[in-house]
Amino acid sequence: MRTVPTAKPLAAGDGRQGEAACDPVTVTLTPAVAGLKPARYSDSHMTGDLDRVDRAVLNAFQGGFPVTERPFGPAAEALRERGIDVTESEMVERVRAMDEAGTLTRFGALIDAEAIGGTATLVAMHAPEERFDEVAETVNGFPEVAHNYAREHPHLNMWFVVSVADESRVEEVLAEIEAETGQETYNLPKQREFRVEAKFPVDGPLSEDGIDLTDLGTEVTPTDREGLTPDELDLVVEIQDGLPISETPYADVAEAIGAETEWVVETIKRFNEEGKVRRVGAVPNHYALGYSENGMTVWDVPDDVVEEVGRDVAAFDFVTHCYERPRHEGVWPYNVFAMTHGRDEAESQRRIEQVRDRMADHWDVGDDDWDTLFSTEILKKTGIRIEERAEANVVDAETPDT
Repeated sequence: MRTVPTAKPLAAGDGRQGEAACDPVTVTLTPAVAGLKPARYSDSHMTGDLDRVDRAVLNAFQGGFPVTERPFGPAAEALRERGIDVTESEMVERVRAMDEAGTLTRFGALIDAEAIGGTATLVAMHAPEERFDEVAETVNGFPEVAHNYAREHPHLNMWFVVSVADESRVEEVLAEIEAETGQETYNLPKQREFRVEAKFPVDGPLSEDGIDLTDLGTEVTPTDREGLTPDELDLVVEIQDGLPISETPYADVAEAIGAETEWVVETIKRFNEEGKVRRVGAVPNHYALGYSENGMTVWDVPDDVVEEVGRDVAAFDFVTHCYERPRHEGVWPYNVFAMTHGRDEAESQRRIEQVRDRMADHWDVGDDDWDTLFSTEILKKTGIRIEERAEANVVDAETPDT
């Protein structure tokens, strides 16, 4: 292994940016945006057109949206009980308008691809400056590569997610990438998950607390069955990029796949309880909401306090992802990753310092014990290939629970 220096923590005011694409298992379907840099937006620029009701809807339902035949009715009623004057039809129109304007990436079920089947992993590599574009093109040419970002680091300057249906395929893909690029890869699979909760409140009503209506509707019984039945696969493929934004979204889904509305409602609700769906609601475009300052903080945490550190750092609401990942001796000394978000440089820096202070409650954190990696360019972002992964793990409907 080559020994390389590690980067020092960034000083306040550097103005470098990152993104929230380090969660390798939550499905995020977005168009390919290779070559784009993470946009810098002020909160007023992107949220200035959102009125008080829009902000309340966003804050209330980034999760906890009801899974019932007419979900916008009880959702609007819950808002009215909290002083937000909105009807069912008005709420539908507002959500549709935010979706069309790009304030949302979608509205619907956030599917946990890992629970559906297959696996994904975060990978780092070095791309020589004089060959950077060539290496990026080669890496991006692999269909298994979902996200790829250029990041500021003196050595590991390219970070991508590999998503496959069969876990054994990961090492094969990395060997192929190394053979074609001539560059070593460093696999950083998730070892422990402490938090995946990418919610982005905006200034306005209900900014401190969302509304949870997941208990409404039919009672369901979770199963321990792994994989999906063929009918469940059809449902996941239909809803993976969002629900229809109408007064009857689940009925619309049912019609699209030739199923009964009752079955669609019950299955999504069961998936929510089983963890195949992380949550149902608005999935914001965090850049559009002004969260332009996002940093992947990485920490060399002593092994004997990782559990406590991960739990405590995950308690911050501005930390959207927190994982334990492996070190690579001589190249990568960090084992805890925490993604932070802020709406300006000062807020981002304050939050990173808060994480460091929380870390310091558990051990003596030195300057060489941590770093913040900000992304400089989106090289590829096509989303996790959920259909292929799910198809490889389809089970018979009669398969007993394990």
